[in-house]
Amino acid sequence: MIDVPVFSRDGKQVETLQIDEQQLGGKVRSRLLKQAIVMYEANQRQGTVAKKSRSMVEGSTRKIYKQKHTGNARMGSVRSPVRRGGGRTFDQVPRDHSKDMPEKMRRLARANALLAKLVDQEVKIVDGFGLDSPKTKQFAQVLKALQIDGRTCVLATARHDEALFKSGRNIHGMMITTVSQINAYNLLRHHFVLFTKEAFQAFAANPMNPAQPAVA
Repeated sequence: MIDVPVFSRDGKQVETLQIDEQQLGGKVRSRLLKQAIVMYEANQRQGTVAKKSRSMVEGSTRKIYKQKHTGNARMGSVRSPVRRGGGRTFDQVPRDHSKDMPEKMRRLARANALLAKLVDQEVKIVDGFGLDSPKTKQFAQVLKALQIDGRTCVLATARHDEALFKSGRNIHGMMITTVSQINAYNLLRHHFVLFTKEAFQAFAANPMNPAQPAVA
């Protein structure tokens, strides 16, 4: 079991929560994590780049001048790639860069990404922010007390909290999501992972499929 300290808004440790590393993959699987990162980044590519080949460029197909007795080099149509305004020799067409992974591998990658962060001591749990309305200044003060101010950080909450979301969205490098929506890419691309206590308990209860707690 791995012990993870829980901090108050003032940055003081108040308790400790545990999570089983065997449920997170047992060891850091670097090849699996790389495959997950490649997939998530590839799926963000639009693939809309396009350039015209000589068959797509408008222009006559007539030979510009006769082949011989002009003193010039041989020349074909104005759409030739060697002429200004002609088509490209190796044209680029829109393509789909998307990749996929089996669902079980994606879930294991998410759990294993958290294990990698735990090994590097880059996971923190906060008992609560205590925000009833959007307050960016108070939100930033909590991050500073937890010594993650000025770093990239992803905050996982148990459920969508509008006040918390609006408080942190203007802080550079901050990402706020629910524990059921977080993935391996979100965990690894940020320096710190910050959980609310309720969100971490939901993750620890079922690392392979952390569900959003039901509304009471």
